[in-house]
Amino acid sequence: MKLIVGLGNSGRRYDGTRHNIGFDVVDLVASRQRIEWESGPRGIEALVARWRAADVVVAKPLTFMNLSGVAVVGLLQFYKIDPADMLVVVDDVNIELGRLRTRARGSAGGHNGLKSIAGSVGSDEFARLRVGVGRGDDRRDLADHVLSKFDASERVIVVETVDRSADAVELFVAEGIGPVMNRYNKKEDAE
Repeated sequence: MKLIVGLGNSGRRYDGTRHNIGFDVVDLVASRQRIEWESGPRGIEALVARWRAADVVVAKPLTFMNLSGVAVVGLLQFYKIDPADMLVVVDDVNIELGRLRTRARGSAGGHNGLKSIAGSVGSDEFARLRVGVGRGDDRRDLADHVLSKFDASERVIVVETVDRSADAVELFVAEGIGPVMNRYNKKEDAE
C-alpha cells in the first residue's frame, strides 16, 4: 500500500495559493481516478480518497502546513504504511515556476510542512515531489509570497505543472520513485 500526501492549508482563503499546489495536484489525481474525498479515519485531521485499484491512499492534511506531520503519522499508522512507500507533494520557492524535483529522501530544505512530517515520522526517508512556485520579488516577504495566488500571467504554466505533477504521482504509484526521478528531474521537462 502507498500513501500520497498533498500539502496545503485548508480553507477557502488559501485556495489557489502557491502554498496549496500540493492540494491542487492530489485533487487532480483524485479527479482522474474518479475517487471521492472523505473524512480521515479515527479523528485524523485529513481528507482521504482510496484509490483501491492501485492500493493507494491519497490524502490532504487539514492541519495547517506547519502541523502536517501529526495527520501524516496518523495515516501511516492507521493504514500500516511504511514511510518509504509515501510520496509528499509540496510547493518549493527555491525552484522556478514550472519545474519539478523529486527525491527518494532528504532534508526539509527549509519547508515547514516537510519539517513537520520528518519530525513526526522520526525520519526523512520518504519520497517527495517538490513543485516549483518560484521565489518572486526578493523584496517581498516570503510568507506573503507563498500565501499569494498565482498571477494571471502564470496560470497556463501552473495548469501544465499541476498536470505533469499528477502524471509524476501516477508514475510513482505504478513504478516507484526511481523512474519519477529519471523522468521529471530534467530541466528541459519544464520547457
